[in-house]
Amino acid sequence: MTVEIENISKLYGSQKALDNISFSISKGEMLGLLGPNGAGKSTLMKIMTGFIQASSGTVLINGNKVHVDSIELKKDVGYLPENNPLYSDLYITEYLDIVAGFYKLHNRHKRVWEMIGITGLENEKHKKIGALSKGYRQRVGLAQALIHDPSVLILDEPTSGLDPNQLVQIRSLISEISKEKTVVLSSHILQEIEAICKRIVIINQGKLVADSRIEEIGNLEKRVGQKVFVSFDKQVVNDKLLSISGVNNCESSAGGYLLSSNSSSDIRPEIFRFAVKNDLVILAMVEKQQNLEEVFHSLTR
Repeated sequence: MTVEIENISKLYGSQKALDNISFSISKGEMLGLLGPNGAGKSTLMKIMTGFIQASSGTVLINGNKVHVDSIELKKDVGYLPENNPLYSDLYITEYLDIVAGFYKLHNRHKRVWEMIGITGLENEKHKKIGALSKGYRQRVGLAQALIHDPSVLILDEPTSGLDPNQLVQIRSLISEISKEKTVVLSSHILQEIEAICKRIVIINQGKLVADSRIEEIGNLEKRVGQKVFVSFDKQVVNDKLLSISGVNNCESSAGGYLLSSNSSSDIRPEIFRFAVKNDLVILAMVEKQQNLEEVFHSLTR
């Protein structure tokens, strides 16, 4: 494993920001880190980069323990924080040269121009950072996170505040970068995570509530509930359908009813028994597959 997170907890006074979080990330994997505001995502990312210390637990990157004084280890980690702090009065090349100097890179000048090419900054290269659009400032942030060629890249809300065109460009850039890096990506745009990540981890109130590959989201549905569309040969009062064991919500939908459950039990046998008991013929019964957004809301509500 490239990254191993073992029983990480973080306390701020009496408030527990992270509560015994554990998961691992394989080399070359692109992981989507999800959670509502205040869930603990940014705190976990800061611990993973050695920016802050965990109250308990261990983070290993390439087998080496991460802590706030692990300077050598930080050379193998690239980090783009959510607020992307940049020096607005510096020129792009000037700023990247300073960052390259922090890492004591050989051929600093060559590496700066390589990063300008990789991140698509050629047309803006002679500008000061303060004169750039938000999308290009994000590119500068990615360039500084990548300039030392880390094996692990941690990106906290890299597309926040971008317009649709900028979002597509940055998303494409991250996808290209991920072919050679292990990437942890935090975002509130669930469609973005679903589009470019192969695996998701969801944190809620400091606890890990889901860890699943994107194509296996259906397995999470059994934990968070079920939605079933059913139609009968007769009209049925919604309140009567709510009497079905396990059903906690009923909506009229396109000639039938959408029944919801927050139980891990399959409600379809109960629907069938309800139909037999009330002399109803089931014309259609289909389990509705929930998408990532629906699963996310169910787990973090």
